[in-house]
Amino acid sequence: MNIGSVTAAATFTLIILLAQSVAGEAAEIKVLCANAMGLVMNELGPQFERATGHKLVIQFDVNDVLKRQIDAGDGFDVAILTTPTIDNLAKGGKIAASTRADIARSGIGVIVRSGAPKPDISSAEAFKRALLNARSITLTKNTPSASYVVGLTERLRIAEQMKPKTRFLEGSDNLDAVAAGEAELGFVMIGGFAPMAGVELLGPLPPELQNYVGYTVGVGVHAKEGEAGKAFINFLKAPAAVPVLKAKGMEPITP
Repeated sequence: MNIGSVTAAATFTLIILLAQSVAGEAAEIKVLCANAMGLVMNELGPQFERATGHKLVIQFDVNDVLKRQIDAGDGFDVAILTTPTIDNLAKGGKIAASTRADIARSGIGVIVRSGAPKPDISSAEAFKRALLNARSITLTKNTPSASYVVGLTERLRIAEQMKPKTRFLEGSDNLDAVAAGEAELGFVMIGGFAPMAGVELLGPLPPELQNYVGYTVGVGVHAKEGEAGKAFINFLKAPAAVPVLKAKGMEPITP
């Protein structure tokens, strides 16, 4: 049996086991998911639904917004958020710690307008020069990448020069501003970046400045569909999910 056949057989076996793992009627699983994991969930979600008969109701939003919802008492079955956020929620009794599982991590990338000059960002010094030469940069509000880049300008000792030309925008407005030429450089999580007209990925931050954000999943303590939620987590951690994670720019976290 060749490697492809083994992989296909393993995937088929996994699907059968998952389909059999939750008895009774199909469940409707409410999932709160950070935007950066959106591309992954848009592909793996339907696969899980087909394999198990369960339905995923996914709310995508900025990580901090979803955490505030949970803190305020909003109901959910599964949360896919940054690792520190899930750990904080587990300590606060909102996430069942025994269900916690690391899924993937993503580095930070720089985007530019399609066809625009592409500055060198291959080293710390080149990246610093690119920031200083940029007329404006844009960051997405309340995101790990924004917090890190702000701290990075302080570390590079250019925070004061960057403040007047830094814009903090909501959600995809970050990309729109770059596409429209309103911002010269933008910052995104590479794993959550979906190609769009007018914008292209310049590249990741230089290795010596790169920061990785981990994404972790867990079942809510008061989940209505806890067992189905656990089946979903098992699906996300299965070997069959790895190619999808990699294809979407994520680095899978394996045991």
